[in-house]
Amino acid sequence: MKFDVKDIKLANRGKERIEWAEREMPVLRLIKARFQKEKPFKGVKMACCLHITTETANLAITLKAGGADVSACASNPLSTQDDVASALVKHYGIPTFAIKGEDNKTYYKHIDAVLANKPQITMDDGADLVSTILSKKRDLLPTIIGGTEETTTGVIRLRAMEKDGVLAYPIVAVNDALTKHLFDNRYGTGQSTIDGIIRATNILLAGKIVVVAGYGWCGRGVAMRAKGMGAQVIVTEIDPMKALEASMDGFEVKTMNQAAKEGDIFVTLTGDINVLDEQHFKVMKSGAVVSNSGHFNCEINIEAMKKLSKSVRRVRDFVEEFALKDGRKIYLLGEGRLINLAAAEGHPASVMDMSFANQALSAEYMVNNHDKLRKRVYSVPEDIDKEIARLKLKAMGITIDKLTKEQEEYLASWQEGT
Repeated sequence: MKFDVKDIKLANRGKERIEWAEREMPVLRLIKARFQKEKPFKGVKMACCLHITTETANLAITLKAGGADVSACASNPLSTQDDVASALVKHYGIPTFAIKGEDNKTYYKHIDAVLANKPQITMDDGADLVSTILSKKRDLLPTIIGGTEETTTGVIRLRAMEKDGVLAYPIVAVNDALTKHLFDNRYGTGQSTIDGIIRATNILLAGKIVVVAGYGWCGRGVAMRAKGMGAQVIVTEIDPMKALEASMDGFEVKTMNQAAKEGDIFVTLTGDINVLDEQHFKVMKSGAVVSNSGHFNCEINIEAMKKLSKSVRRVRDFVEEFALKDGRKIYLLGEGRLINLAAAEGHPASVMDMSFANQALSAEYMVNNHDKLRKRVYSVPEDIDKEIARLKLKAMGITIDKLTKEQEEYLASWQEGT
């Protein structure tokens, strides 16, 4: 079996951590038990470009239990947990190509390695597998039946491909599932982003001014958690509806040009480029901390910050000090990459349980329905979404009401009024 990990001797520790995460993933356990019996992926090759974490490991193990020939690589150079990558190879027999801190050349070499297995299904976190296939590996297309995508950023890229008529096979946008973005993005990103910032800096958030760029589900989560820890939160937005919602949720809403002068800690969560740019760095307080929790490290214009600086040095793990020519200092966290995975452990397992249940069931849906699907981006079917919510409630010991026959008939009628 081919693989490329940092140190295979880390495998035993990785196995322990994978098992610990599984305790908090009851929905995926139920799916795994069914997959072991039914083998819905028997003979199906899957390439997974995902964050190599304990939670992802449980997804990969679930897919393999369903009969899939799974291989995995990292979807971000700084998100890999090296002990987990080693455990996937040694204890679970899953070819894994991921090393924390790998350079760009190695990152794409690892993508090429999982594609060398000629997958029939791709599982993406940022659409790098799809974009690599379309740009360099089009010979793989005849045997690919479909794929899934985990992130907001990846779905944006894929919808752009669909719009331009270049998307070559159907994709299920896992990020569109309510049980994914309402919980993973809001509660998972909210907690893990704050966790990453605190682990990297050991800063007390209470009394600080935290600037959250973007009030999508991820931004909502970060703003909520920062406020809960005593920070004053400023939200920046380009969407009037989201800006209005942020204001009504009790946050200050300003332009980034205004907020840049006030913020102590900045977090970008937009999926766009140069959200923090040269004009913002020029007016930031000395000691300002800048970080990103969007998928790619393009949200902070790091090159512009370098040009304004006379020196750059690492002062803590995942903290770089940019000493500006005018004497101010700005601190960049995690090289501008996903701070919740660069400096922390990513989302808690209990919330990833729902996200990866969506991945597993969407892959099964693709296997069963690929011949009926066109080359476009599809949302997760509603029945899958609701089933995952039902299973999660069951696992939490929560019961809910059911409509009576009379109530069902009333909702289905129009005759009765005031």
